[in-house]
Amino acid sequence: MSEEAAKQRLDELVPELNRHNKLYHVKDAAEIDDRSYDLMFRELELTEAAFPTLIRNDSPTLRVGGAPVSGLVPFAHDVPMLSLSNAFNADELRDFDQRCRKKLGKDAPEVLSYAVEAKLDGLAAELIFEDGHLVGAGTRGDGRVGENILHNVRTIRTIPRHLIGLNLPTRLALRGEIFFDLAGFHEMNRRRTARGDKTFENPRNAAAGAVRQLDPSLAAERPLTFFAHSHGQADGVEMPEHHLEQLALIGSWGIPINPLNRLVEGIESVINAIADLGEQRNSLPYEIDGAVVKLNDIQLQTDLGFVTRSPRWAIAYKYPPPRVQTVLEDVGFQVGRTGAITPVAWLKPVRVGGVTVSRATLHNADNIRELDLRIGSTVSVERTGDVIPKVVESIIDEAHANLPAVQFPLNCPECATPLVREDDAAATRCPNTLTCPAQLTATIRHFVSRGAMDIEGMGAKLVDQVVERRLVTRLSDLYALQLADWCTLERMGRKSAENLLESVEKSRSRPLEYAIAALGISEVGESTARDLAQQFRSLDALIAATVEDLCEVRGIGDIVAAKVRQFFDDEGHMAEVIRLRELGVLFPSLPDLPDAAEAVDADNPINGKRFVLTGTLPTLKRSDAKKQILAAGGSVSGSVSQKTDVLVAGEAAGSKLTKAQELGILVIDEPTLIAWLESL
Repeated sequence: MSEEAAKQRLDELVPELNRHNKLYHVKDAAEIDDRSYDLMFRELELTEAAFPTLIRNDSPTLRVGGAPVSGLVPFAHDVPMLSLSNAFNADELRDFDQRCRKKLGKDAPEVLSYAVEAKLDGLAAELIFEDGHLVGAGTRGDGRVGENILHNVRTIRTIPRHLIGLNLPTRLALRGEIFFDLAGFHEMNRRRTARGDKTFENPRNAAAGAVRQLDPSLAAERPLTFFAHSHGQADGVEMPEHHLEQLALIGSWGIPINPLNRLVEGIESVINAIADLGEQRNSLPYEIDGAVVKLNDIQLQTDLGFVTRSPRWAIAYKYPPPRVQTVLEDVGFQVGRTGAITPVAWLKPVRVGGVTVSRATLHNADNIRELDLRIGSTVSVERTGDVIPKVVESIIDEAHANLPAVQFPLNCPECATPLVREDDAAATRCPNTLTCPAQLTATIRHFVSRGAMDIEGMGAKLVDQVVERRLVTRLSDLYALQLADWCTLERMGRKSAENLLESVEKSRSRPLEYAIAALGISEVGESTARDLAQQFRSLDALIAATVEDLCEVRGIGDIVAAKVRQFFDDEGHMAEVIRLRELGVLFPSLPDLPDAAEAVDADNPINGKRFVLTGTLPTLKRSDAKKQILAAGGSVSGSVSQKTDVLVAGEAAGSKLTKAQELGILVIDEPTLIAWLESL
């Protein structure tokens, strides 16, 4: 690979990995499975190793995890919580063993002793005990600062409030994993189904969401558990010289320790132990996605030390996604908010990775054809911890050819409208975007959500009712419903109906950016809607914008611009916008921006200017700085261009600073930005 090609690839990998990192660690909404992420990360590591001068300042190899989410108090780790490097096969484990030996040199024993532990698929956490009492708990976050979750950890029954035994440490920083046992997870989902609540897709996301609840009573309802796997500090007590002996001592203080932990001699025994653990994987009472291998001798760990983001003396082995065979009993077809038809495989129930699976995604018509799916045939199903199961192959046997092939429908399964597929698109869609019941239901759910019109009390079950009873046959009907209409719905008393009607009334004056987001324009989420509102200042100006005008908005390219233009060119969509306005939805305009002369006035240094934030700011989080700039009338972009007015540079500003200097863009530091904000 040439240096130019390497730079281009790094510029693709780093933002993509950072995005997936944030989705996994901060939002608990992973889009890809762990193995896909790990292989992408491996490519990044290898490319950086070959071209070390090209390492970007924002590379995920230089940090751990994700930033804390808002709403929880920060939790600082006195000793950083690092992540582990990964191995995917036996040879990479042998390479790890050789690296340890080479680094230890003549001090290396003839045979290295290793601890092999199950790698739990939960949420990493640190617990703080002082004089034996539980006084703190936090998530890993970015490795140095996480989120304080003590109020929720206190509800986990397997975590003691007080340590037991003699010779307790004066301060113990305990590391481990918070997770669901599968029996508790399934029982919780059964109760949620009985109440009519949405079930959780997988134990890991459910555990992560539970410990981040602001209300501990919600966490207490969820059967969480905990295993300790290490410690960051243990003051006032003499710890044993070997890792597993340390864990045994910690266990004697009343802390849960995984009984599957094993001590083995030599790397070949490690490989066998990992294989044995993998064979047990499908029958364990909790989910694991790999094994962790650590040198057992603490002195050898100390001698080996750390690299930037991980210890040299430990490695995580990642199992491939679990795959099993079962029977394809049928295929259903679901209609999404945008009209896309998603085929779903209905399977003979089978356990995959510790979870019973009865359905799996099939993506689209091409996927069905490529797999040659037939009703009653045997298929292979794969599942990972953070994505729904998928069918990966058909088993071609003697009976396969005689079974009925799966046929993709020609008409919408909800409204019978003929389906369409653009030549360059993978998805097949129902074009009846306005009155197809499935699309209307999904559209209303989006419209009333917090990031859109924020109609409090309008939950999924209520949306289903108003569509099923045909009280709402088009989006704008929501604003035509009267108190009597709401009172006819199940479990809707007069007081609840009055509260809901008040929430509907309040939403009529929802700010422009949220009202634009609520329209459900394809490819336009909250961030893009905010940019459109900032640029055009009114709905009428947005409606009148050409594709060229739309492409002038930061972050909007030809595809998104075309989608926005297509939406407002559609007679049906425009009729809905007009009717929403007639029913009192204001789409309130933003005040006009000052002219160019005013925009550069020293008394108004932010309003109307486009900012870029780069590097680590001394006191402000980037998200907070962005909010304050937006509130002061400025805009914030993610990249430097000739349209950028001001670059706010922190520590390790990197390539954005260089580009800004090349373009002659004004560069300021955080104190200057704060002074500007305070002047307003």
